[in-house]
Amino acid sequence: MTSGEPVLLVPGMMCDAELWRDQIAALRGRACAIPVLDGETIETMADDVLGQAPERFALAGLSMGGYVALAIMRKAPGRVTRLLLAHTSARPDTAEQSAGRQAAIAAAGAGKFDRVVERLLGATVHPSRLADVLMLQRIEAMLRRIGPDRFVHQQRATASRPDSRPGLDAIAIPTRIIAGDTDRVVPPDNALELAAMVRDATLTMIDDCGHLSPIERPDRFNHALLDWIAG
Repeated sequence: MTSGEPVLLVPGMMCDAELWRDQIAALRGRACAIPVLDGETIETMADDVLGQAPERFALAGLSMGGYVALAIMRKAPGRVTRLLLAHTSARPDTAEQSAGRQAAIAAAGAGKFDRVVERLLGATVHPSRLADVLMLQRIEAMLRRIGPDRFVHQQRATASRPDSRPGLDAIAIPTRIIAGDTDRVVPPDNALELAAMVRDATLTMIDDCGHLSPIERPDRFNHALLDWIAG
């Protein structure tokens, strides 16, 4: 790995820095992991992340962390040297997605967070990994650390995010897009769109992978991560 700027790792919804455990090890002291995303909107989350960030940094965000990364590119593009967007989208929510979020918020508020956790686990990982007890325990522990209150805030922030597609063609730094071929949370056509709209972006599609490739397929993710850093 070449020497250079720190790598800021921004977690997704219901994730904390544990999402990046294998990547922090691979980056050998260069990682700067945001513990968890807080804020009422994606924009305020971006402001919070910028307040914690080094002056100049490579930026990697997954899922909701990707929404925040795109907001950072609008707010402070001169501070970002490289961009990695994993399992994310530049599109706003559809009406169907917004309705699903409202149902999840209602369930969490009605004391049914256990049911929310169960559904998230089932939707997040590739079906072949549902028997991987240790991996599921690792993911579930993150979900429970985040908890129902923060879950509601993150859902509302995500539901109100803007359309980030205008301006994507202005991104002129080395950009890597990573997706799972069977991601049911953010389907891979979103990655194809990002790769087409960001100039000179490189797309990595990870086979047999759901929504959390840093945990599900860390070797494949790390290969793409280090290649992006070496650039």
